[in-house]
Amino acid sequence: MPRKSVLFSSILRPSCSGQGQPSMGERGGGASGSRDLIFQDGCLISGSLEALIEHLVPTVDYYPDKTYIFTFLLSSRVFTPPHDLLARVGQICLEQRQQLEARSEKAELKSFSAKIVQLLKQWTEAFPYDFQDEKAMAELKAITYRLTQCEEENGTVKKAITQMMQSLLLSLAARSQLQELREKLRSPAVDKGPVLKAKPPATQKDILGMCCDPLVLAQQLTHIELERVSSIHPEDLMQIISHVDSRDNHRCRGDLTKTYSLEAYDNWFNCLSMLVATEVCRVVKKKHRTRMLEFFIDVARECFNIGNFNSMMAIISGMNLSPVARLKKTWSKVKTAKFDVLEHHMDPSSNFCNYRTALQGATQRSQMANSNREKIVIPVFNLFVKDIYFLHKIHTNHLPNGHINFKKFWEISRLIHEFMTWTQVECPFEKDKKIQSYLLTAPIYSEEALFIASFESEGPENHMEKDSWKTLRTTLLNRA
Repeated sequence: MPRKSVLFSSILRPSCSGQGQPSMGERGGGASGSRDLIFQDGCLISGSLEALIEHLVPTVDYYPDKTYIFTFLLSSRVFTPPHDLLARVGQICLEQRQQLEARSEKAELKSFSAKIVQLLKQWTEAFPYDFQDEKAMAELKAITYRLTQCEEENGTVKKAITQMMQSLLLSLAARSQLQELREKLRSPAVDKGPVLKAKPPATQKDILGMCCDPLVLAQQLTHIELERVSSIHPEDLMQIISHVDSRDNHRCRGDLTKTYSLEAYDNWFNCLSMLVATEVCRVVKKKHRTRMLEFFIDVARECFNIGNFNSMMAIISGMNLSPVARLKKTWSKVKTAKFDVLEHHMDPSSNFCNYRTALQGATQRSQMANSNREKIVIPVFNLFVKDIYFLHKIHTNHLPNGHINFKKFWEISRLIHEFMTWTQVECPFEKDKKIQSYLLTAPIYSEEALFIASFESEGPENHMEKDSWKTLRTTLLNRA
């Protein structure tokens, strides 16, 4: 299996060249835009952008379904930035308020104001980082100011707005602190190894010296996975679509900073794969290398049992890297029955059918779980990204009549919503700082160093390997 997630990298490369679909109901108030919404079996499947925006805004006798709110707020950024959407929402709200004020309907006006605040509350809770943008924050303040100024007696609305703004500012402050922390973090050091002797001293600590229990290591890997994946937000995942569109249309689009959390999480997968290969290749004695391979096989199996498929795939990928896979004498001593079962689960044939069956089982277990231990589902992130990518590429954004293909974006939203549910599970395992520190900071070999260590453990067996070994030696000697 490949170490590098080529698909993921190509999707995010910047360029300037579970639940049923909800019944959305009919929007009250006789809005003209409602005629531009198309329903099928009670489900909204398409509409013009203006009609979809109007469908988002409450009326006196209508409030949008919460699934519609999430889906549209998430997908609308493909067509218009959040601050522009918020400006249009504010304009529609103002028009409706003026109509109610003209009729002197105070009770209805109060009810309408409360619904608008509820919509804004759901927006700020689901997508707080939309309001890092000064334009979006300005539009939000403008709408809430109008709501508080129009009715002196509406203290409930004022209180709700104050609470909403306080929660939003706390979320933005937490985001800012997280970004500062990220800047201080460094990727694991890459150990290029000595010029020719890639073997470490016999006393150098390895992963088995830190943790010899496969279950404990799998639990610590799960800790790291959940901590890292929790920094991914729904709007970050929509950047996959924005980047594909910007690349296809040869124009810059989307906030490149929002891909940082995706790339960082993807990089963790690659680092774990390389760490596994390093731990195996750096071992001097064949007997110990055999033990190391069997240990990682057991760790991968424990990850599978936990529901941590991402770490499991990373470990398998690391053991399938060429410098490790070519160690035939070492592998001949390994009891590979367990490894064969793991590879069966990750068999790429039929679009990873076996993995998807296992993932579905873990999802069902999570939905019925009574404890956080049973709720853990960490999918293979590269495959999750691929699912969004191909769903986007297979279906067009617009239908022939110019309508937005809302059914497509509901499917994408459903995937993202399910993923976000998984990321919110609190890890039930006790944290071991020493083990985690080793996993995150232990030096990993470069590809050249891995091959040197591999050839020193088991010499080249054919002409191709001999040529590679000769080229490596010459390159490194010249570099020295």
